[in-house]
Amino acid sequence: MKKVIALVLAFVMVFALCACGGGSDEKVIKIGVYEPQTGANGAGGKQEILGMEYANSVCPTVTIGGVEYKIELVYGDNESNTEKAVSAATKIISEGVSVVLGSYGSAVAIAASDTFKNAGVPAIGVTCTNPQVTEGNSHYFRICFLDPFQGTLHANFAKEQLKADTVYCLGELGNDYDQGLINYFKEAADKLGIKVITESFPKDNSDFTSYLNNAKKEGAQAIFAPVSIQYAQLIVEQANAQGIKIPLLGSDTWDNNTIVEATVGKNTELYVSTFYAEGGNADFEKGIKEWMNADSARLEKNGGNDMLAAVTVMGYDAYMVAVEAIKAAGSDQERWVGKEEGKPAPVVVVEKEVSQESRQLEYDNKTITDDHGMHIFGIAKDQDGKKYYMVKNSWGKTGKYEGIWYVTENFVKAQSMDIMIHKSALTKDRKKKLGIK
Repeated sequence: MKKVIALVLAFVMVFALCACGGGSDEKVIKIGVYEPQTGANGAGGKQEILGMEYANSVCPTVTIGGVEYKIELVYGDNESNTEKAVSAATKIISEGVSVVLGSYGSAVAIAASDTFKNAGVPAIGVTCTNPQVTEGNSHYFRICFLDPFQGTLHANFAKEQLKADTVYCLGELGNDYDQGLINYFKEAADKLGIKVITESFPKDNSDFTSYLNNAKKEGAQAIFAPVSIQYAQLIVEQANAQGIKIPLLGSDTWDNNTIVEATVGKNTELYVSTFYAEGGNADFEKGIKEWMNADSARLEKNGGNDMLAAVTVMGYDAYMVAVEAIKAAGSDQERWVGKEEGKPAPVVVVEKEVSQESRQLEYDNKTITDDHGMHIFGIAKDQDGKKYYMVKNSWGKTGKYEGIWYVTENFVKAQSMDIMIHKSALTKDRKKKLGIK
């Protein structure tokens, strides 16, 4: 038997992205997929990816500034391992992604956070529920509920619905997700007068018999085990084999078809918190199931059938949130000259003076960023003799002067982070100093 505690989430998120074209005629926006495809969380990661891939099939392009861009998914397998997190994140960043989705598993999300931050790439947590993923960060967002909410929900459910006075909690030793959720459960349970017994098992453990028997000996009226799919399936199977009838409380990771199948034909009382309960949107489910059934590889990633996991739905939602954020950010041309091409530029009465101090200030507050390259190919003067640099870039023949932009010296001083010139433009003294012939 499986019962689902369905949780509803509403959210609003806005952040800026820079959309850039590729070197070929086809314009491409890249979205990073930072997910486990192997390791303890590999099964969940694959299901989360399925949602993103289905969303990509439904919405394969995005229009920015009147230009259509193809959306390309770039994958990085963090292997469910914090030690592999940085290398997987670095791989994705090196391929020029605008935003990253993931990860299934809070620990690997936390481990890669600084890598995304230092690269200036925003990330959207899909189902990583530990508060530390986004806490104090301006670059990491999320679309899911948090563990304090989930842990409290389970404690309330144990007290109010199961009438439990004693609950046994079990998690993997050193796992941020497991231990964090147990901590939030215990905080809520203590306030409700529930006695909480906690134990931890080592990584890659496969025998839970002794832990289940400990729960029975302690007189537990519920077992709360916020663990990975791999462990959850073993706990369900071994509890049934031992004839242990204690109700099992599973976190969002337990909403998986392999765990549901493990309860078939068994007298297992299982309650799961989840992001989405199947049956919530008939049209969406029809579309994604048809898509999954059209490819055996997709079914295999989903565990062999078309049962819809909540994390798959969340993967779909995260992709669509990223697309909307990209639309809202607009193109780099829009950021420089505005969205209305025919709109007159504002009159500049006094051009601000630029100093190294003002440049540093604007760099620190991210007014100046190294997100665009431009080619200075000439110098022009207006009717008053004011000098302008003639600039062109990847925007093509747009604007009043068909792709040529005129920028002042102060603009170049304020906005330039580095300049590359041909060696022939150097003076003899400079060449000598640099050792250039």
